[in-house]
Amino acid sequence: MACLEERHVSGPRTLMMGLRLPKMGSEHVRVLCLGAHSDDIEIGCGGTLLQLKQRYKNLVFYWVVFSASGVRSKEASKGAELFAGGSEKHTILKEIRDGFLPYTGGAVKEVFEELKGHVNPDIIFTHWQEDAHQDHRLVSELTWQTFRDHLILEYEIPKYDGDIGRA
Repeated sequence: MACLEERHVSGPRTLMMGLRLPKMGSEHVRVLCLGAHSDDIEIGCGGTLLQLKQRYKNLVFYWVVFSASGVRSKEASKGAELFAGGSEKHTILKEIRDGFLPYTGGAVKEVFEELKGHVNPDIIFTHWQEDAHQDHRLVSELTWQTFRDHLILEYEIPKYDGDIGRA
């Protein structure tokens, strides 16, 4: 089981929650990264992923992007390489139309069902449940439905429409 711990980073006023995963040494730590769009994972939790790579040497990344068509597919692949490179990595890129994930929910749910049968992650990164973008909300909702007994951490995507801290 994972443990969150308080750490003072740069003085008494700055507090950061640390994360200790139970697996050390030679055991693999499986990290499932879920993003509705090509740049979501990098923007939402990229810094955390880089910290995990520094701390744990035996990471296995499962990098899943649901809307990665055309040039966005190359962008998603490059993001996976930049943030998960040097570790074992499995990249899954789907071509579901941007902005339409809730309207093609069956196809999105099928991806989650396939993941559930092939991946038993130690930690999952997904969108914030209250995100203003409908694609982000659906990915978050299906994450919680599919992996309810796993450690799930949500990330937020800063947007021009001011959805940060809303709820």
